[in-house]
Amino acid sequence: MKHGNYFLMMGFIGTGLLFTACLAVMIGPVVIKPLLVVKIWVHQFTGGLIEKEWSRIPEVIVMDIRTPRVLLSILVGMGLAVSGAAMQGLFRNPMAEPYVLGMSSGAAVGACLAIVLGMGRVFGPFAIPILAFTGATVTIFVVYNIARTGNRVPTETLLLAGIAVGLFLYAVVSFLKISASMENLQNVVLWLMGSFAMATWMDVKIVILPLLGGICVLCFMVRELDILQFGEETAIHLGMNVETVKRILLIASALVTGAAVSVSGIIGFVGLIVPHMVRMAMGSRHRILLPASALCGAIFLVCCDTLARVVSQPSEVPIGIITAAIGAPYFVYLLKRRKNAVNWW
Repeated sequence: MKHGNYFLMMGFIGTGLLFTACLAVMIGPVVIKPLLVVKIWVHQFTGGLIEKEWSRIPEVIVMDIRTPRVLLSILVGMGLAVSGAAMQGLFRNPMAEPYVLGMSSGAAVGACLAIVLGMGRVFGPFAIPILAFTGATVTIFVVYNIARTGNRVPTETLLLAGIAVGLFLYAVVSFLKISASMENLQNVVLWLMGSFAMATWMDVKIVILPLLGGICVLCFMVRELDILQFGEETAIHLGMNVETVKRILLIASALVTGAAVSVSGIIGFVGLIVPHMVRMAMGSRHRILLPASALCGAIFLVCCDTLARVVSQPSEVPIGIITAAIGAPYFVYLLKRRKNAVNWW
């Protein structure tokens, strides 16, 4: 893709994200006009540049309820999509996703422990995010050490170790669900299905630095990801330290995925279908693929969250159900397409 076309496409996607965010803030039980949404944003984020001419109610709805929810879905969508693109590049497989190494199961164990043990009474709203993030991070280090053979970590062994550890941790989650009280069991199930219903500005502040930091690290590794597509042997002959690159990619992906899951619960298919769709539209060069996946992942998750809010008002559908309903058919399409393709790249 030429530079001019690339910047034009990225500008178009960025504009689409702004439009989607504004639309998501508008829609709800109380519909707020788009101009009023923009005025409230400008008033709040510029320190009163625009004179206030609206009541307190729409301002509370926009700034305290909907905007932090939309921002959190943007951050999580960006993180999961970029992490998915990096995992697909590392494993050279379109079926790879951020949860492929058991990180989601580790986060689920941490969150379930926080809920079942009632740690929220001690640590407040930080209990679930902290333990979920810790669980995801510990899991990736356990998987890495299981798969390590000397100074090397074969990609196939890493994948199999992730599947095995993930299944074991899923059994732990099942045991915690059986042990939980009825109230805690309901909270566990809702968390496992994913939701932004309780999103606050504090959640945004908790995850913004680890998410953006991890995304930046992955974006700095685009050259290495491109080289890995020719195989590890070729990368070694070109002078690349493959094992160091793997460690950086895994740590950054674990950071991003753990931070995202800690505040949203387990939201599937974002890191699977978004990078693949972007690759089909814009090519497989990671310099283009990762930033475009970040923006498209944000748009996709904001749309899914808006649909989750409005599809069965006044109640709300967990966003994991929406992403699964969209992602599962696309996953089947990927499988059928892969049967007819010799090389997906």
